[in-house]
Amino acid sequence: TAPSCSPSRAALFTGRYPHNNGVMGLCHAYFAWDLHPEERHLAQILADAGYATAAVGVIHETRSGPGRCGYQSYDPASRAREATDAAIARLRSLAGERERPFLLYAGFVEPHRLPRPDSDPPGEHGFTTPYIATDDALGVQVPGYLRDTPGTRAELAELQGAVRHMDEQFGRLMTALDELGQAENTLVVFTTDHGIAMPRAKCSLYDPGTRVALLLRLPARPGWHGGIVRDELVSNIDCLPTLLDLLALPVPVNMQGHSFAPLLDGQPYAPREAVFTEMTYHDYYDPRRAIRTGTHKLIVNFSSARFFMDPSQSWRPRSDVVSPPNHAVSYHNHVELYDLAADPWELHDLADDPQYAAVRADLLARLHRHLVETGDPILQGAVTSPHHRTAQALLEAAHQ
Repeated sequence: TAPSCSPSRAALFTGRYPHNNGVMGLCHAYFAWDLHPEERHLAQILADAGYATAAVGVIHETRSGPGRCGYQSYDPASRAREATDAAIARLRSLAGERERPFLLYAGFVEPHRLPRPDSDPPGEHGFTTPYIATDDALGVQVPGYLRDTPGTRAELAELQGAVRHMDEQFGRLMTALDELGQAENTLVVFTTDHGIAMPRAKCSLYDPGTRVALLLRLPARPGWHGGIVRDELVSNIDCLPTLLDLLALPVPVNMQGHSFAPLLDGQPYAPREAVFTEMTYHDYYDPRRAIRTGTHKLIVNFSSARFFMDPSQSWRPRSDVVSPPNHAVSYHNHVELYDLAADPWELHDLADDPQYAAVRADLLARLHRHLVETGDPILQGAVTSPHHRTAQALLEAAHQ
């Protein structure tokens, strides 16, 4: 639902859009967004249903801690190797409670960009660390939205090294599940919160920012394993209702996602005609809303910010994009429209093309209907951040 950490995670764990669950920006530090008090997290729902709930590593959908989410135990280790050690130890403990089902969440920080104060050149922030090496053993494939330059290839090789490291640790966790005899009846869900931290990916509503990994494995249930690939559109707000459907637990009436369990079970299933994505805050206020169908993407931009927010976290980014040619002096259009069949990297904006006028009008109407039906505050004007409210309160307190 969002190309940014906290909003996407909040949507994943509540089955509700960021503009409804309260997390329209980052939760940590002065960004200070948080789940509304009445929002129900996956771990809360399962704990109330009698599950043991445990978490390891990155929890970034709230600033109120793991207890707010409903986790009964928590280990803060977040680097993949240490987090896997902790997760395996917790898994052994949970597996020992034979009569009680469990939820174990493990959140790894890799392959996020990581600080390397002793080795990063000034102004750069890459993906490798002393324990993560670059990986170009099978080459580097530069996606079509990035320029094929030495800097781009260097960063992608770093990213591939971070992915390899994370993947090896995840493999250790799956091996432990097998060794404990838990694999057959344990649903494994592997996903990410947003696209890769490259320019015009993370922090943008283009597909490289909102397309994420989603793998599920449940050997005891046909259709939930075996290398099956589905092409239907799903959103991460659909994951929670799918899990509740699988577990025969009631789906709260305010949940906005739709279960895709029937799709995996081979039962009648009405696929989504579109998914809706959004960004309000990440590093700064950059409000956008989008609708994506199987063939087209329409984005509405509510500010005059730069063409895209750069997630490189570097003063001198090494990678650059194909479009726009000079993003330092390129700013948002009101509306962007892309033909995904002809232009999968979304490089050619067709919003003002007369041949696409009917498509534009249809998608604008459908997006507006979604924003109205879900009560998106963006329709009422600029969204005020917690940082703004705190600064305002300081001024008012000084005046008194």
